[in-house]
Amino acid sequence: MTTLPVKRPAGAIAFAALVLVAAMISFSRYRGAMDYYEQGILFASAAGLIWFGRFWPVMQRFLPLCGAIALAAIELYDRDLARGSSNFFLKYMLASQSLVMWMCVLFFLATLMYWVGLLRRSASSLSIASGLTWAAATAALSSILVRWYEGYLIGPDVGHIPVSNLYEVFVLFCLITALMYLYYEARFAARSMGAFVLLVISAAVGFILWYSFDRGAHEIQPLIPALQSWWMKIHVPANFVGYGAFAIAAMLGVAQLLVSRGILTSKLPSYDTLGEVSYKAIAVGFLFFTIATILGAMWAADAWGGYWSWDPKETWALIVWLNYAAWLHVRLVKGWRGNVLAWWSVIGLLVTTFAFLGVNMFLSGLHSYGGL
Repeated sequence: MTTLPVKRPAGAIAFAALVLVAAMISFSRYRGAMDYYEQGILFASAAGLIWFGRFWPVMQRFLPLCGAIALAAIELYDRDLARGSSNFFLKYMLASQSLVMWMCVLFFLATLMYWVGLLRRSASSLSIASGLTWAAATAALSSILVRWYEGYLIGPDVGHIPVSNLYEVFVLFCLITALMYLYYEARFAARSMGAFVLLVISAAVGFILWYSFDRGAHEIQPLIPALQSWWMKIHVPANFVGYGAFAIAAMLGVAQLLVSRGILTSKLPSYDTLGEVSYKAIAVGFLFFTIATILGAMWAADAWGGYWSWDPKETWALIVWLNYAAWLHVRLVKGWRGNVLAWWSVIGLLVTTFAFLGVNMFLSGLHSYGGL
């Protein structure tokens, strides 16, 4: 019996080749500035991106587009950060802060169009909303890449992956939450869910705008000693996959509770569909939050000499983990369904928000450097 060869789409092969070439160029240029751990992260990230492109083929277009935008900004800077205020395209379009402002506008417009599409049952409005969300996500990822470069233009000791303060991680939260939602939107063919999910992204956008204009948080600052570690590069993104997934589940929980009361029943996906998407989001979020917690413990051992110290941030991270572990347990083992899990996911987001923001604002400990 002859075994037919497995045909791989040309796009997937081209994308894999592009990622590998980019990784090799980065390695050849910057290997002197990276330790062995960071070199490992580089190639592990390349492998992860190749897998991600095969898992979700739209990434084969999305990621190169964001890379091209970032490269265009880098070319315009020409190694001179001052060009950011004099070059038209940088000042109004391609500098990191300009891209973040575009992201904010696009997410607000997407939220509006999702609600127009939901209330009017307009497929065209929902399609426009989805397109605006993709555009906002493109601006978000591009801004992260450009900001990373801008930090190194300020100084080699200043440059770092932009996931070190509240401004940067809220941009990351918007990006991750939007991409996760867009995946579920396409998988379940349920664009009307965006009316609720985009509300939490818009809330994050509102925080970014306030934090930028009131506190000047968009200014790039050197890393404090506690964050000068390669652990940050993997711990923080993993955490925010969890946060984004939990936020999606909570907002769909709100939609599920409304449907159970006969509100928007004809406009939203079915009650069971909303519950299923919430479950899948929490399952993915729990996996990544677990990984992030383990990575955080390893970082703590490296930085402070112990894996766990019952610091308030660590304690509340454990509370969040136990909350969603219990949620998954009662659904998978006990067979719970319905409003109790919807309420649980909504309350879970409040617990998660306190663990992320409230602990830094109201409690002191080893993680107190992240306050407002």
